[in-house]
Amino acid sequence: MRHREAGSWHVRALTGLQAALLVAACMLFLADRAPSQGERDRPSARLTFALIGDMPYDARHEKEFANVMQDINAAEVAFVVHVGDFWWDGGGWTEQAGGLPPCSDETFQNRLELAQSSRHPFIFVPGDNDWTDCHRAKPRPYDPLERLTKLRQMFFQSDQSLGQRTMRLTRQSEDPQYAKFRENVRWTSGEVLFVTLHMVGSNNNLGRTPDMDAEYRERNAANLAWLQQAFELAKRSGSQALMILAQADPGFENAWPAYVQQRYMLAGLGLKSPDTRRATGFDEFLAAVEKETVAFGQPVVYVHGDTHIFRVDKPLFGSTSRRSIENFTRVETFGYPDTHWVRAIVDPQDPQVLSFRQEIVKENLVTHGAKSP
Repeated sequence: MRHREAGSWHVRALTGLQAALLVAACMLFLADRAPSQGERDRPSARLTFALIGDMPYDARHEKEFANVMQDINAAEVAFVVHVGDFWWDGGGWTEQAGGLPPCSDETFQNRLELAQSSRHPFIFVPGDNDWTDCHRAKPRPYDPLERLTKLRQMFFQSDQSLGQRTMRLTRQSEDPQYAKFRENVRWTSGEVLFVTLHMVGSNNNLGRTPDMDAEYRERNAANLAWLQQAFELAKRSGSQALMILAQADPGFENAWPAYVQQRYMLAGLGLKSPDTRRATGFDEFLAAVEKETVAFGQPVVYVHGDTHIFRVDKPLFGSTSRRSIENFTRVETFGYPDTHWVRAIVDPQDPQVLSFRQEIVKENLVTHGAKSP
C-alpha cells in the first residue's frame, strides 16, 4: 500500500494478512451491491405501444387516419394494434361521405397497404365491419363468409405481424384442431402476455341466419379455448399481466347488478333494469373471463373498439360478489368520428403494470362551435 512520508509517496509491500483482509473487504463491497437473482430477473425497462380501432371510415376519416399513423410512426412504440373495423359499416357508407366502399376488394387491398406501411409491427384484429356486416354493404352486398375467407388469406398469412418492421406471433392455427383461426394470435412483451380474440360486434354474428349461427359456434369455441390457453400460459410463465384484444364491446353492463345499471346507465334516462337478463353472443366469454381473471390474480386488461367511446374503466362485476373485480380493466379505443390513438405503457415497477394515455392528434382536432358541413 502507499505510505505518506516527508511530503512524498512510497510503496510498501502488503503483508499476507493485509492482502487477505483487503480482498475480503472488496468481496463484501461488491456482494453488497450485486443484484440478487430476483433483481436480475425483474424487468426494469418500460415499453409503450399504440392502440387504435374503428378507423378509417369515410373520406375525411381516411385523411385523418394518415395523421394518426404519421403521429404513431414518429413515436417510439414497440408495436401497434388495430382492434378492428378497418372500414365503415356496410350499411352506413354513402357516396356523399366518400372514401372507399366497405368490403370491396379495393378496400381490402388499400387497408392491407396501410397496415404494411406502419414503421412499427402492426397487428390487426378483425371486426364486424370487416366481414360480418358485408351482407348489407353499399353500393353492393357481399357474402360475409366469403369475405372472412379473403380476410384470413390477406391479413394473416405467416407467423409474422404486418408492418415494415415485423415481430413473430404465435397463431392458434398452429394447432390442427383450429387450423382456420389464424387471426387469433399471442405474444409476450415486457412481461405481459398479449392475446387477440376474433370476437366481433353485431352480437358476435349470432342470430341472423343458421349459417351465421354455425360460424359463431365454431369461432366462439375456438376463442374460449384460446383464452383459456392464454391464462394457463400466463400463470406458467409468471407473466405480470395479461391483455386481451378484440373488436367487440361484449356488453359488460348486461351482466351488471341492477343497482349498478341504475347508477351508471338507466336512472338518468328514467328507465328501470330489466327483470331478466337477455342472452347474447358474448355470455360465454363474459363468464370465462370472470373465472379466469379471478383465478389469475394479476392485472387483466380487455381492449376493444366497436362503440367508439374512449374510456378506461372497471366494468367486470363478480357474479356472486356483485362487486367490481379489481384486477380487471377495460380500455376502449377512439373511433369514428374521432381520430386519435391510445398510448399504452408497460411499467414492471408499477403494481398495476399497465397504464394508458390518450394521444390527441393536433391535426384532427374538432373546431367546436363551427357548423357541421
